[in-house]
Parts: sequence; structure tokens; C-alpha cells
Amino acid sequence: MSLELWTTIFGWMALINGVLLVVSSLAIVTMRGSIVGIHRKMFGALSDADLERAYFRYLATFKIAYIVFNLTPYIALCMVDA
Repeated sequence: MSLELWTTIFGWMALINGVLLVVSSLAIVTMRGSIVGIHRKMFGALSDADLERAYFRYLATFKIAYIVFNLTPYIALCMVDA
């Protein structure tokens, strides 16, 4: 496979996962009450504080994984391809 193909693949991955990260963040911020209600029904004994920590941990892990596995390789491929 060519370098241009890998750059294109990682570019699309970075775009799609970046949009998912933004949508997830906005959903958690704007629809927190309904999301907490759904998760409280699903998992039962979790308190609001536990759910808040879980949401923060989810967004932090997603952001780090996005940067490490999508954005950084794409930027490196753009630098090599230039």
C-alpha cells in the first residue's frame, strides 16, 4: 500500500473519531439528566457521583486514544508525505 493511501485512511479515521468525540462530549454535557436516568436504570446501584466519574473517565480515555491512535499517526504521515 502506498503512503498516500495510508494518509487518506488515517485522515478519515481522525475525522470520523473526532466527530464522535465531539458528539459524545456534547451529548454528555447537554443531555446529562436523561443519560444519567438511562444508565441508572441499566446498572441500578450507581450513584450520580459514580456516573459523573465514569463519564469523565470515558471522555478522557476516548480523547487520549483518539490523539494516540488517530491524530498523531495522521500528522506524522502528513509530515512524511510532504
